[in-house]
Amino acid sequence: MNAIRVGLVVPSSNTTMETEIPAMLHARESVLPERFTFHSSRMRMKHVTPEELKAMDDDSLRCAAELADARVKVLAYACLVAIMAQGNGYHCVSQERLSKTVAAEGGGDAPVVTSAGALVSALHHVGAKKIVLVAPYMRELTDTVISYIENEGIKVIDSVALEEPDNLKVGLLDPANLPGYVKNLNTDDADAIVLSACVQMPSLPALAEVQQQYDIPVLTAASATVWEILRNLGLDTVVPGAGKLLSGE
Repeated sequence: MNAIRVGLVVPSSNTTMETEIPAMLHARESVLPERFTFHSSRMRMKHVTPEELKAMDDDSLRCAAELADARVKVLAYACLVAIMAQGNGYHCVSQERLSKTVAAEGGGDAPVVTSAGALVSALHHVGAKKIVLVAPYMRELTDTVISYIENEGIKVIDSVALEEPDNLKVGLLDPANLPGYVKNLNTDDADAIVLSACVQMPSLPALAEVQQQYDIPVLTAASATVWEILRNLGLDTVVPGAGKLLSGE
């Protein structure tokens, strides 16, 4: 069986996407036959500001063209806030732009997913109407993310913004702190917990632990991206130890 090539469009300062997404899909290999390889193209971005996010998003088409050359089977643009900062519903625009670029560059009809669109789709899939979330961004950008999610019909009833503007430092945040952040949120009426609304903030080491503490689904931007990758490939959405979303239930 040939390995499935997964293309990753990565912010240049992101150090987590290329660890957590492969880690989940390699964990899946312990229970299912498909095998995966990972191929990245990077967009410059150091600080999580609206200006840098816009410039970075403009560079995503170059990344899509490069990954088309590798004939990847699926392409994942995993910078949630870069999409959400461009305006409500922009994940649909981004996916269409990138898909057209992939096709024009000979990449065929390889599906394109974004972490922003994946998170929204995953929350609808688990039936979430009210959620809580943890985000590393400054409060203003966190509020932008909240507004984007609420525009998709999902109410954010509580949140924490860690207010770290340096994207490299976001990748150094300790996931062992995440259970405590969630504990301080009001989850009484929540249908789901977004443990990390950012693919750069490490969360996989805490995902199973937090899921064990709550009956409602616990998911992250990264786990939602993996779910969307698998769904678009027509594969079973199963990853051991990655929360209810990827449990196959």
